[in-house]
Amino acid sequence: MASRSGTAPAYNAAVDEFRELEYPMLKDSVYLDHAGSTLCSKSLMDAFAAEMTSVLYGNPHSASWPSQLSTTRIDDIRLRLLSFFKADPADYDLVFVANATAGVKLVVEAMKSLPQGYVYAYHELCHTSLVGAREDANYSICLDDGGVQSWLDGEDPLNATSQIPSAALFSFSAQSHMDGRRYPLSWAKHLKGKAVKTSPRLYTLLDAASFSATSQLDLASPDFAADFTVLSLYKIFGFPDLGALIVRRSAESVFDHRRYFGGGTVDMVVCGKEQWHARKTQFLHERLEDGTLPFHNIMAVDAALKAHLRLFGSMDRICAHTTYLAHELCNGLRSLRHRNGRPLCVMYSDAPGDAGPLGSGPVVSFNIANSADGWVSLAEFEKLAILKKMHVRTGGLCSPGGIASALGLEPWDMRRNLSAGFRCGSDSDIVAGKPTGVIRVSLGAMSTESDVRRFVDFVREFFVEDAIVEPRPKTRESTGVERLSNLRVKTITVFPIKSCGGFGVPQGTRWEVRPEGLSWDREWCLVHRGSGQALSQKRYPKMALLRPVLDFERGALRVEYQAQSQGSVLDYVEIPLSANPGFFNGTTRQTSSRVCGEGISAQTYISSEINDFFTDALGVPCVLARFPPGGRGLNSRTSKARMQKHQKAEKFRRLPGSSPDIPSPPDSGSEQQQHGKILLSNESPILLVHGSSVDALNEEIESRGGDAVPESTFRANIIIESLAEEPRQPAYSEDSWSGIRIGNQDFTFLGACRRCHMVCVDQATAERRQEPYTTLAKTRRFDGKVYFGSHMRHEPGARQGGASSQSPTLQVGESVSVYDGEFM
Repeated sequence: MASRSGTAPAYNAAVDEFRELEYPMLKDSVYLDHAGSTLCSKSLMDAFAAEMTSVLYGNPHSASWPSQLSTTRIDDIRLRLLSFFKADPADYDLVFVANATAGVKLVVEAMKSLPQGYVYAYHELCHTSLVGAREDANYSICLDDGGVQSWLDGEDPLNATSQIPSAALFSFSAQSHMDGRRYPLSWAKHLKGKAVKTSPRLYTLLDAASFSATSQLDLASPDFAADFTVLSLYKIFGFPDLGALIVRRSAESVFDHRRYFGGGTVDMVVCGKEQWHARKTQFLHERLEDGTLPFHNIMAVDAALKAHLRLFGSMDRICAHTTYLAHELCNGLRSLRHRNGRPLCVMYSDAPGDAGPLGSGPVVSFNIANSADGWVSLAEFEKLAILKKMHVRTGGLCSPGGIASALGLEPWDMRRNLSAGFRCGSDSDIVAGKPTGVIRVSLGAMSTESDVRRFVDFVREFFVEDAIVEPRPKTRESTGVERLSNLRVKTITVFPIKSCGGFGVPQGTRWEVRPEGLSWDREWCLVHRGSGQALSQKRYPKMALLRPVLDFERGALRVEYQAQSQGSVLDYVEIPLSANPGFFNGTTRQTSSRVCGEGISAQTYISSEINDFFTDALGVPCVLARFPPGGRGLNSRTSKARMQKHQKAEKFRRLPGSSPDIPSPPDSGSEQQQHGKILLSNESPILLVHGSSVDALNEEIESRGGDAVPESTFRANIIIESLAEEPRQPAYSEDSWSGIRIGNQDFTFLGACRRCHMVCVDQATAERRQEPYTTLAKTRRFDGKVYFGSHMRHEPGARQGGASSQSPTLQVGESVSVYDGEFM
């Protein structure tokens, strides 16, 4: 096939002809996962099998003829590989490793063995294996494109540590394995040129695994200056399963402090009365290739190099071919639209012609959206793809930074996904309305136009929606009647820290609704250091002066303490929204606390800055604790709310607020509604207050000579009000509602909210007063208990498969419709 030259279509025709012979396993299949591994050709395997059955190779560490033959062949293959990457043996040494990750580990072992350790910077689109190098660094930082550019402009991001390390390391990928984006190989050269003499020596680690699979890696280029290059041989040749670490000889000294040694890497080892060893010194690879080399696999590299040259001619031909196919695939996917005109695919990769001067590799990542703007499950896509013999990869692709950037996942999103049970490869691939991974197509030397065409046809056939589907008006059967809306949402408030101040959701901001309630509502609490009891305003009213601000730009919960007399900010603390385990006491899960008399296990913060802030503000020895969603056992709680009997027979009421004479509410589990999960709220996921009821209560208070109270007194998550110039819903009419619809989200009412003396704490001043509890006790007492406001929970699925069902949200000003009957 190497003799076939010319345009990409000519190459493609040659591939079509040859693939039937070389890859019989691909009959009726479309293989589009070359970033995971390249196809292993039949001719390569035949040549390797012939050699293995005709030549005897032995352990290279022995003196026998078969062993010496292995040694000679390995040396020759090492040189051939260096030549394949245009690396001068005088400037580079090549170390055989199990895979690219093993090469990274060798570099990390060397860096961490330096006397003063090392500091580390890595690009955000690095493979997980390169991200992992931060764990052994004295200091590490993740850089986006702008961060690298700032470094190139002279702003060193590794000067943040006071201790001077022995070295600095910067890692980046030649080509993102997630979306194919390419990065300048000259970064290493330019960064070294910016280094000053007083700074620790900067080394650079390049991940070339994805790039070298379809493009020529040229280490002889004057712009190439990486000290360490890792790559996967199987991604280039399909076989053998080996990796390589290519080390610039000027950087070999970094391995001088590496402590571990294995068989074959030393000239002498002394044990017993004295303990010392003498390392091999002639070649670096002799010191790093511990133990017996996988010499049979290395022999296969020779067969792979010959087969690759015979089949493809050069890497430049492969690059031209795969670039052409990637362009066709991007155009094909972008052209797909639903009947209502909405695009089918959300693309995360640029077409090669749109990727700027560096171009883009033949990797195309995307997700599929349905006609209602909801996401198609990756698990469901993969099930169909397997059925139709479409070999692609889905998920996080071992690219945490790339996935987070492409999908807009903040650290707390990813932590919450983990807490909610999401794991790589699980079916729960849409969490909180966002996908947790992507679909990736990676094209290779043996990909064809037919593969691309068949894949686009597959996506069109199964995922383009030709019919315009109207959303169902309801998600459940109801015996009640939906009234026309004459209500709207007046305010939405979340209380991140239990019993502390609230955060008002700004106008125009859509706020996520979760099974446990509104997002970020009552996820934290303050716990007494001695008793383990969660603090409450009933005992510590100054908690009302702790005012939270959710700052998503900074990824922090900012809590300000406001003085009672002046109302000015005295101090503040910032709490990371991320649930990084490093913030918490690792033994907390075995230490019980109590919330509303209920035993729980929460994660307590270890930061003295955070805990001292709350202790000083309240004058109480306490610590901050977190109770994130997704827990089980003592790490979870369920709703306690239930319908009260004054709500069961609203029609029998003689006067507003009076107690009817009716049977008690059902007590058996089968008669009561199912209980949903809650975080640290007292009884239910969401508390709603009706503005008309607040007005009626204030009229009653004022008629008794008291002062009216603001709506904030009742610490409701949602306050609703009547529309202007519309008939007002009667006060306390919410007692008879079985549910409401806010916008296009449905909510079931769970029962009235039982009130305590906490409503007597002025939320602005933290002063205690008698109202409104005094009047409530006279007008809203039923069975000896005082009720005001309504508990409710969200009912998912308002728009089947649409974005509103996958990511339910509310916002201030949305219309409210009322259900009068009971839901089945």
